[in-house]
Amino acid sequence: MDKQQDFVLRTIEERGVKFVRLWFTDVIGTLKSVAIAPAEVEGAFREGIGFDGSAIEGLTRVQESDLLAHPDPSTFQILPWRGDVDPTARMYCDLTTPDGQPAVADPRNVLKRTLSRAAEAGFTYYTHPEIEFYLFKHGAGSGRPEPVDHAGYFDNVPGGTAHDFRRRAVRMLEELGISVEYSHHEGGPGQNEIDLRYADALTMADNLMTFRTVVKEVAIEQGVHATFMPKPLADQPGSGMHTHMSLFEGDANAFYDASAPHQLSVTGRRFIAGLLRHSSEISLVLNQFVNSYKRLWGGDEAPSYITWGHSNRSALVRVPMYKPGKGQSARIEHRGIDSAANPYLAYALMLSAGLKGIEEEYELPEAAEDNVWALSPSERRALGYRALPSSLEEAIELMEASDLVAETLGEQVFRYVLANKKREFEQYRSQVTDLELKTTFDVV
Repeated sequence: MDKQQDFVLRTIEERGVKFVRLWFTDVIGTLKSVAIAPAEVEGAFREGIGFDGSAIEGLTRVQESDLLAHPDPSTFQILPWRGDVDPTARMYCDLTTPDGQPAVADPRNVLKRTLSRAAEAGFTYYTHPEIEFYLFKHGAGSGRPEPVDHAGYFDNVPGGTAHDFRRRAVRMLEELGISVEYSHHEGGPGQNEIDLRYADALTMADNLMTFRTVVKEVAIEQGVHATFMPKPLADQPGSGMHTHMSLFEGDANAFYDASAPHQLSVTGRRFIAGLLRHSSEISLVLNQFVNSYKRLWGGDEAPSYITWGHSNRSALVRVPMYKPGKGQSARIEHRGIDSAANPYLAYALMLSAGLKGIEEEYELPEAAEDNVWALSPSERRALGYRALPSSLEEAIELMEASDLVAETLGEQVFRYVLANKKREFEQYRSQVTDLELKTTFDVV
């Protein structure tokens, strides 16, 4: 037994932990959980916990249903919202087949495979997300969602629900070992943002799944409803998850070159070029719901066109300014991903696209210096600015033709994501909406 496993077993005993939840996600990014008694943890480390993978969305086919969940002791944390009554802990799991092979459809394994590719090239991949979400007084099932406030960007609302909510959520995240950089009210009524501090991409993907759980738990505790739905209100901003990224070679930031224009290295330029060239085909995973495309094409500063720029917030990929002499903070920001994405698959694809740009030495096009939203369609065409997919249906078609996505996700995940999203779009297309009734019912 290694030191981390021994630490977990000692902590369980010393803290009087009564239940240990083993967490993993399905292909869409829904958190799955099985609780085991403390006496079973040592056996779980040694042999894993068996379950029927065919009952979980996209993990296995029926004829190969048996899977094992192996807890990762480095992810052990006591869940603070459980309090002192029946203390409960959690660990993330890696999934394997009974013969010990990594489960090909495990999203965590998809990201680990891609990170291994980066490591072979000498790179470590770091991410830092800005996560937006809405707080409502009640859920959509009880009528039109009503925001908890009508505040705006960076507004201070004395005594408001959002203040108490963010304070409680941040404190809980810190207790779980997840460092927070900023928290504030966002532009929409009831909309909030919490930014997590940089971490390696696997740790961050785990942190994001925990983050969503914390936000939901605090919402229940405070009698409100939290949602990461990309566009819950038609006339208000959507919820994105702008993600800052950097590659390191040892202790050196591979995106930084003090002598280059804007101090952006050749590696950084090629990484951005890869993101841009493959942005349409990876869009289905970064924006995986019908509703996601209402965020991208609903105005309110969501990026709709495939451009990059320095400090240009209308661009899909932005190179933020950083303090002079702080080359280690050189990074790029992808603004296209939304808060409902599966972080394991999304980070794997963004990394894979960037690595492709480096490997194939893609040329980076000219930066967009103008406000892309303010340009006319003919001006955008003249400048060569391509559009992101405008619907889930278009995103499906583009991903289906992508070798890069198929290779990164693996055949099983690739096929399942496509099948799941085709089913979602068919369900959406068959609906008769209020808008159709309003504009057509009495007219024809």
